[in-house]
Amino acid sequence: MKDFAIVILNWNGKNLLKKFLPFLVEYSSDATIYLADNDSKDDSISYVKENFSTVKIIKNQENFGFAKGYNEALKQVSEKYLCLINSDIEVTENWLTPIKELFETNLEIGIIQPKILDYKNKTKFEYAGAAGGFIDKLGFPFCRGRIFDSLETDENQFNDETRIFWASGACFFIRNQVFKNLNGFDENFFAHQEEIDLCWRAYNQNIQVYYCGKSTVYHVGGATLDASNPKKTFLNYRNSLLMLYKNLPKKRRFCIIFKRLCYDGISGVRLMLQLKPLHCFAIVRSHFAFYGMISKYKQLDNSNNKSDYFYTNDIVKSYFVKKKKTFNEIKKIR
Repeated sequence: MKDFAIVILNWNGKNLLKKFLPFLVEYSSDATIYLADNDSKDDSISYVKENFSTVKIIKNQENFGFAKGYNEALKQVSEKYLCLINSDIEVTENWLTPIKELFETNLEIGIIQPKILDYKNKTKFEYAGAAGGFIDKLGFPFCRGRIFDSLETDENQFNDETRIFWASGACFFIRNQVFKNLNGFDENFFAHQEEIDLCWRAYNQNIQVYYCGKSTVYHVGGATLDASNPKKTFLNYRNSLLMLYKNLPKKRRFCIIFKRLCYDGISGVRLMLQLKPLHCFAIVRSHFAFYGMISKYKQLDNSNNKSDYFYTNDIVKSYFVKKKKTFNEIKKIR
């Protein structure tokens, strides 16, 4: 059995598979490649069967979304290391080698992310992950190489191997046993920020998350659900609140979530001023959805949740008020 299982979660993605699967097959001889299909209605499966006989097919019975889609598919995968990868990723030659070396060098590392650059502009970091993620005290995510919508140029400033807080679900390596021990992704999330939640749960259990700048992939981004869709706004805001509720120390939960709700209100007003009422309403709906889902998590034991999870106090203030646009300008607190 090969050490790596590369698992592509697919939903009606034939065109993306035609474009990017050849690179994945060519440059991943050390891995078994799986197509986990979320009940696609196009002919994705038949295309893969006809053109890539080495790719194994896993069929989900419906479109479970990202979280449950992967949870169901990975029950059938037994390789040592898992790579969960979007269908709109172009991989590069020898991309797996430094990942394997990092896993084998440090057994405390459970999760790894490679360098993620923009497929449409390969000199720039890509929004979804860039050079590894962190969060601020209120749970707002940002990355080395990407603060909100500001993307840095790749000038080899992040070619290192270093500990991060969260790894992008666009290209997410995890030890199979770690994934199982953490009970996989939270299926209540459906999609968006479930990888940050998983990494936060790993952090609370002293499992390390790392970035590997020696491995590079290129990501198209927004291929399934782009930023103009209010559903994405809804999922991001709702899931952020769920993530905070689950992973914060109980004594800090109320104060931090209250502040986050206030920031969300400001964001909603900003969207209205930008003439985006559907996105503003999506934030309102996300809050009510969050309140309705709290009961699902009341039995969680958060007694061991750590208080030193954040990199900086307030990334929103740093970016929008102090005009700090690059990662190295952000003041590190932890």
